[in-house]
Amino acid sequence: MFSLSIATWTYIWVALMIALLFAAERKFPLAVAKLEESILAFFLSAITIIAFVQVVLRYGFNLSLGGALELTSIIFAWLILFGMSYGIRTSAHLGVDVFVRMLPGRAFRVVAVFGALATVLYAVILFSSDWLSIFGAKSKGGAVIYWSKMYQLGLGLEDVKFPRWIYEPLGWDERVKRWVAYLILPIGISLLGFRALQATIAIIRGERELIIASHEAEELVAENKDVLKEDE
Repeated sequence: MFSLSIATWTYIWVALMIALLFAAERKFPLAVAKLEESILAFFLSAITIIAFVQVVLRYGFNLSLGGALELTSIIFAWLILFGMSYGIRTSAHLGVDVFVRMLPGRAFRVVAVFGALATVLYAVILFSSDWLSIFGAKSKGGAVIYWSKMYQLGLGLEDVKFPRWIYEPLGWDERVKRWVAYLILPIGISLLGFRALQATIAIIRGERELIIASHEAEELVAENKDVLKEDE
């Protein structure tokens, strides 16, 4: 019987996810952008609400929301890992570009492309580093392998649990599985690589200058150049 490993299936569904995102973005770019913003807003709202409820329960009723700390930590990780790709798409990542902008036009473009490709390579290595063995590197692992192991082991989180009315009728384990929380690893890193590749192509075509925010530091310096003079 033909069967595939968990890691192989992970590669397949991640590839399908990226393909669907690419197709949807070409046809409905504004909708995809709005969806990304909504997901990030949901994560921020969830962290704020959970923290607020925990404070009210603890100081108002001397109670505690079980698993609140672990849950907010997981949501914050989802926010960061999902937000990496959003930051590249919107040119929101800050960086130092003083030296790069001193270069002549063609050299500037080469360095900009190199920086974007370095981000693509970084994402690919984080996604899976097994392929580095062809260069003699003794590396093995990555997001796919780690998530696949968590899925196979079926370990539960320490404190985050399902309500009794959910896990008892369905026959589930009381604790939420770790692979559910760690699902953002292959998703977030693959999105990072995809957005970095898009940025690389845009730089080559002349549609974008850098993978980081353009002139961010320069604009801040210009806006605040007279602040110290006013204080004096």
